[in-house]
Amino acid sequence: MLVGINTGDDAGVFRFSDDLAIVNTVDFFTPVVDDPFTYGQISAANALSDVYAMGGVPRTALNIVCWPQSGLPHAMLGEILRGGAEKAREAGVVIVGGHTVADEEVKFGMAITGVIDPRRIVRNVGAKAGDALVLSKALGTGILMTAFKRDKLPDDSYTAAVRSMCQLNAAAAAAMLRYDVHAATDITGFGLVGHAMKMAEGSGVTIVFEESDLPLLPGVLELCRAGMIPGGGTRNREYYAPSVRISDEVVDELAAIAFDPQTSGGLLIAVPEAQSVALLAELQNSGHREAAIVGRVVDRGASPIELV
Repeated sequence: MLVGINTGDDAGVFRFSDDLAIVNTVDFFTPVVDDPFTYGQISAANALSDVYAMGGVPRTALNIVCWPQSGLPHAMLGEILRGGAEKAREAGVVIVGGHTVADEEVKFGMAITGVIDPRRIVRNVGAKAGDALVLSKALGTGILMTAFKRDKLPDDSYTAAVRSMCQLNAAAAAAMLRYDVHAATDITGFGLVGHAMKMAEGSGVTIVFEESDLPLLPGVLELCRAGMIPGGGTRNREYYAPSVRISDEVVDELAAIAFDPQTSGGLLIAVPEAQSVALLAELQNSGHREAAIVGRVVDRGASPIELV
């Protein structure tokens, strides 16, 4: 076992030989959109992201389904599975089976197995003072989907959120491996701050985010001001805020977005500052148009995370 649960990394890694290891992860959740096909795509992209965050290549998947025994048509489940299968095909992944259990609440996701060179594993620890932090996707899916559930989300914001959540992090993973990446993690339910916290604490450094550099999905700031804060964002802030220094100049809405739980979010990548602009350009040219340099790594200070 090369990577287990000690640092809360994105996936486990088990070595078979000097040049071959496997990456294992699993993720599933309740629907975030109404369209079953789109939900299947998002769930699959989200599960695959953990392997990409480690620098691995996903190869096989097992479907995980929770489905009520009555009340919903089987055709709807078929659409969910079709969405997941399409996203798996895009990633070059073979679905080898799965398991279904009866549940009153719909849930779908995948258990993913990938391969990786054990000498090229990217951990969520290892960031160094002097690194820049590059984020491959914009923030705000939690806030936008909360607005969607309350029938307050404009069409253009919905379209942008779905596009982001369906986008694979495959290109971002391939790009980061061409640089001297020191650490990476994908941003999901614990939000930007929560996942960065694991990186900072495991690396013994402080991560400083520039609030003006955070990329935001369309409409996020306005909807945050309108009170569209998901329960997960509130819980993230309550839990992590004591370990975060937030500058008095940071508006509260931007702080809330930093704690916002993401679905199928981007990769947060720590690379030497001198390489960050080239990596950013490569990400943007490979389809991650909203990618941005969002902060820097400094020597450990009083707080593991600073938002300035």
